[in-house]
Amino acid sequence: MKKSLLVVFVLSFCIGNLFAQSPAMKWYNEPAKWSGNAKKLDATIDPATDYWRVTHYGFIRDNGPFYYQEQEGDFEASVKISGHYQELFHQAGLMIRIDNKNWIKTGIEYVDGVQNVSAVVTREVSDWSVVPRHDSPAAVWLKLLRKGDYVEIKYSFDGQKYDMLRLAYFPPNVKAQIGMVAAAPGKKSFPVTFEDFEVKAVK
Repeated sequence: MKKSLLVVFVLSFCIGNLFAQSPAMKWYNEPAKWSGNAKKLDATIDPATDYWRVTHYGFIRDNGPFYYQEQEGDFEASVKISGHYQELFHQAGLMIRIDNKNWIKTGIEYVDGVQNVSAVVTREVSDWSVVPRHDSPAAVWLKLLRKGDYVEIKYSFDGQKYDMLRLAYFPPNVKAQIGMVAAAPGKKSFPVTFEDFEVKAVK
């Protein structure tokens, strides 16, 4: 009897620790159709969704689906993304966010039939940088490092060799939201799959 109680106690402790170490995922702008979890997330991205602030276009959009956890300190987030992009500005990737005026999104953005490795850095207003890929890769792997006062973004098309896309300022010493993001600014929805989303603390 004592042995059984000990086993139950140890299991409860381990499970409690597991949940304590794995922050709960939450939706901001939950899509109508999705399934899965951080390990594998399938979603259909609703049309008329986007993230942007002012620059060039003159509008503010803050309604794309964002599946995230809250994270303090320095960390690295990683994910694999496979999307069936069909329309101008279909996009999927990672986002780190403090609020609607301070965020960075990175991933694939579809422009004129070409997948672009993309980064948008927003501090009150948005900027945008891209690396076009004319070979329509089946998937992209992303790593986003938040350390001190910066974010470093790297990408890969085989999950092995990573190249740096962007190094940008990001406010330090503030809890951030980090997670998977997508948007379909036009009239068509599209399906996307996120795999192996992970956040690791770094020193």
